[in-house]
Amino acid sequence: MPTPIDRAMNSRNMFLGFAGLVTAVAAWGIWGGDMFPQAADPKGEPENWTEEDMKRWLDSVSGQSQRHRFSTVLTLRKRNLMAGSTATREELLARVKANMRAPRV
Repeated sequence: MPTPIDRAMNSRNMFLGFAGLVTAVAAWGIWGGDMFPQAADPKGEPENWTEEDMKRWLDSVSGQSQRHRFSTVLTLRKRNLMAGSTATREELLARVKANMRAPRV
C-alpha cells in the first residue's frame, strides 16, 4: 500500500517542478543576474545633476569589486540614504556631496 510520500515521489509534478527550478538557476547563472540592469550613476559634478539624478543616486546601489586570489567578488550595497519627496534641490545637493566624501566602511 503506497503512502502519501511514495505517491509524491512518483509524481510527474515533482519532476517538472525540479526541472523548472534547475532551468531558472541555469538562466540566472548564464545572464549573471543582469536581466534587469539598473541605470548607471550620473556622471560629472553633482551641481549639474537634475533632482531626479540626485534622488536616484541617493537611493541606488553602489558596487565595489574586490580582487581575491582566484576571483573577483562584486559587493553590492544599497545606499538607501532616503532622499525624501519634499527635499529641496539644495538639500539633495548637500546630502549627495556629503555622502560622496564619506568613506565606505
